[in-house]
Amino acid sequence: MSTASSHSHRDVHLPADTRAALLLPEMTLEEKCAQLTAVWPWKLIDADGTQAEGADEFLKVPPGHIPALSADDPNRIARMTGAIQHQFVTRTRLGIPALIHQEALNGLMAGGHMVFPTAIGLAAGFSPELVRDMVDLIRRQMRRLGYGQALSPVMDVALDPRWGRVHETYGEDPYLCAAFAVAYTRGLQSEDLSEGVIATAKHFLGYGMASGGVNLSAYEGGDRRTRDLFAYPFEAAIQLAGLRSVMNSYGDVDGVPAGVSREVLTDLLRGTLGFEGFVASDYDTVKQVVTRQRAAATPGEAARLAIAAGLDVELPVPFAYSEALVDEVRSGRLDEGAVDACVRRVLRAKFELGLFENPYPQERIDAAAVAGEGRELSAELARRSVVLVKNDGILPLERQGLTVGVIGPHADAAWLQFPTYAYPSWRDAVKAVDLGEAMNMVGGETPQTAWNKAIFTSEDSDTFARERYGARPLNEEIAEFAGTVSTERGSTLTRGLGESAAERVADIAGRSEVIVLALGGASLWFNGERTEGEGSDSADIALPEAQTRLAEAVAAAGKPYVVVLFQGRAYTLPEAVRGAAAIVVAPYGGPFGPKAVAEVLFGAVNPSGRLPYSIPRHTGQIPVYHHQKSGTGYRNPVPPGTSELYLDMPGTPLYTFGHGLSYTDFTLGDLTCDPETDTQGSVRIRTTVTNTGDVYGATVVQLYVRVNTSGVTRPAQQLAGFCRVAQAAGEARRVTFELDAAQLGYTDMAREFAVEPAKVDFFLGFDADDRRVEGAFELVGEKRVLASTQRSFLSVAVAEHV
Repeated sequence: MSTASSHSHRDVHLPADTRAALLLPEMTLEEKCAQLTAVWPWKLIDADGTQAEGADEFLKVPPGHIPALSADDPNRIARMTGAIQHQFVTRTRLGIPALIHQEALNGLMAGGHMVFPTAIGLAAGFSPELVRDMVDLIRRQMRRLGYGQALSPVMDVALDPRWGRVHETYGEDPYLCAAFAVAYTRGLQSEDLSEGVIATAKHFLGYGMASGGVNLSAYEGGDRRTRDLFAYPFEAAIQLAGLRSVMNSYGDVDGVPAGVSREVLTDLLRGTLGFEGFVASDYDTVKQVVTRQRAAATPGEAARLAIAAGLDVELPVPFAYSEALVDEVRSGRLDEGAVDACVRRVLRAKFELGLFENPYPQERIDAAAVAGEGRELSAELARRSVVLVKNDGILPLERQGLTVGVIGPHADAAWLQFPTYAYPSWRDAVKAVDLGEAMNMVGGETPQTAWNKAIFTSEDSDTFARERYGARPLNEEIAEFAGTVSTERGSTLTRGLGESAAERVADIAGRSEVIVLALGGASLWFNGERTEGEGSDSADIALPEAQTRLAEAVAAAGKPYVVVLFQGRAYTLPEAVRGAAAIVVAPYGGPFGPKAVAEVLFGAVNPSGRLPYSIPRHTGQIPVYHHQKSGTGYRNPVPPGTSELYLDMPGTPLYTFGHGLSYTDFTLGDLTCDPETDTQGSVRIRTTVTNTGDVYGATVVQLYVRVNTSGVTRPAQQLAGFCRVAQAAGEARRVTFELDAAQLGYTDMAREFAVEPAKVDFFLGFDADDRRVEGAFELVGEKRVLASTQRSFLSVAVAEHV
């Protein structure tokens, strides 16, 4: 029970920062340092919620955080979080509640809760308002169970498809990433954090452009690129949504590990971007400073560097922030005031959440009701995530009596729709670790067999996906529309299945009127067969050879075929895939991913998804993102006397960012634009979008700008706004973009972030290379240096009936 000499910090009428300042002097140095650490839940309780052996030792100097608490049953989770908080509140000296965190990238990573499409699929929908609805649900679910912090979302701008974690991101464009980062943060934290959950932005900074595309590797970039491109989504979430937590990158930034870089975590993040929350380390960050990056020799040195940099919390368990940190202060090598600053930020967050007044979860959970929450939203997000990239007229397929062969590794594998950071994938990984396999998530490698046996039921992956989520594979969803469906995998993701499988493929192809070739990748958290995921990077992003051979066999059959690519990042495509009558790209869509694809194939849904990344022709083109700087990459002029940038192929992507087809047609016209604005003002750009086809559909009107700056090479084009418009056949809408001059700022020759007088060219279209209508306006007046609070990040787009 608490024995604090003063309880003034419990006055709910005081601001959170004041309450934190009042509590801080009551704490011993050991208690302060412990508040910056975490402890595995099984060190405190057994799976039934009773006290674990040895828990008393941890409660003497209680840590501030609890990681990795999850289970199949929501009621068990609530009992466990309640039991842990009861220990902290009633059995520690100061009664400070723990901050319990969990992942929530595409649904709360806890059993019994809906899974949504992975983040790259959410981005493909170009519907941040629906993502905010998704995260508002996640917020209520997390509060109900006693979680106070989500280690989500991922705000990395992903420019290298060799990196296995692209699917966790919102893609290659900083504006698109910012739009979703803001929507996610607002939805999770709510207008009042006492009713919200802390969002944690990952991974600060440059993680989506790691050297060689290899996870954990260094980011190489100058100050301009760092601030203007990679920090953009983080800064938008800080300024527009009050982001309360950030997680560091594992990589080096300008030669210093991000977790111990004061330039990154204090000067840039807090000083320049205006961040006021706390920084939580990615798992094992401080340990890796010693063991991997060799930037410190001892835990104490790493602790001193990290605290001085502004790394507030060490996760998942202490390597340096416990006894070693205490020793650094006691020895005089580190000022206690630096520790106090970190502790104060953590305590302020706990007060803002209302943890001191309401530390406990809801007592009883209606598991059946919870399991159904978000079902329709997940299905709609899956529909919007499907991208039709090619169609020679074969789609939509006839719904009556068609004989369809569904061939490929994704033909009958519903469980592959649940990638890393979805609960079923995490569950599989934990079970695999118990069986002796290695887990790819850093810091999550410790087996806890007895604990896991208690919290998991015995179903295998496919059964769990079917019974708990209602997931069905593509062949079963196609059977709802087709007359006859025959299925054969033909290969695994990376291996052929031999002559007998080839014979079955040939037989099915011969008997089918149309073949649906279900190819793509898989993201796993352990060393199973996979092509993507954390710690699962690829030097060559070509579709695996086994799938290429399968596609060639199907093509040789001479029947019409449609390729469906389930993927979380770009793959380069062999001729047999590029030659298909139609190509559909779909993310790992969760329980309704295959259903959404089947609905698109047969026209029950008109596709409206757009690629959130460019698809290269060849690995050698990387990087090939649309906003390359003028005079760089495929934004270079073709050399004299040649027809292409490369001798062996075009320099352009096969499919560009923002690309996506529909079963109807759209036009843009009637462009108007304000001719000029000063650097304090804004411009309005208007166009009319008309559905000129025969059926209802949706498109995404995209605004791109080019700021003709002085002295600094800038992107050849930047996405500056988008508007998803759904229309009946023949219907027209007037779309207006309001673009603030402050959105056009950049780091100039003087290294000041400013908006300067310039001519601004723009175009509107349906993808990054579609200059459907073009115009220009003038920025006039004086140069305006912008503080972060003065920036504009997102334009306003409105569609009105004509």
